Amino acid sequence: VQLQASGGGLVQAGGSLRLSCAASGRTVSNYAMGWFRQAPGKEREFVAAVDRSGGRTRYSDSVKGRFTISRDNAKNSVYLQMNSLYPEDTAVYYCAANAAALTVYGFNYDYWGQGTLVTVSS
Repeated sequence: VQLQASGGGLVQAGGSLRLSCAASGRTVSNYAMGWFRQAPGKEREFVAAVDRSGGRTRYSDSVKGRFTISRDNAKNSVYLQMNSLYPEDTAVYYCAANAAALTVYGFNYDYWGQGTLVTVSS
């Protein structure tokens, strides 16, 4: 499956952005989906994940209550609504697909998109 992330940009602290991840090649309903991010000079970290049906989600502690992951299997897409953004949310955000179960571990994901840059100014 090919993944294309979009929706990144420059936003002021406290603002919102909505990231989208469009899948092609295979139906996204066969995959649990996740969002990860990598800030400059830091390792990639887990942000959020959703199971195949959209019924279960997981979030990192740093984004819980501010970010919401969702999916629309009919549109073969996954979304990340990001509210109350902080400068420390600045990173390249990647969507990923996992053919197995809902997981927070990047090494479990089989397919990765190219990333979209989110910059939060103070």
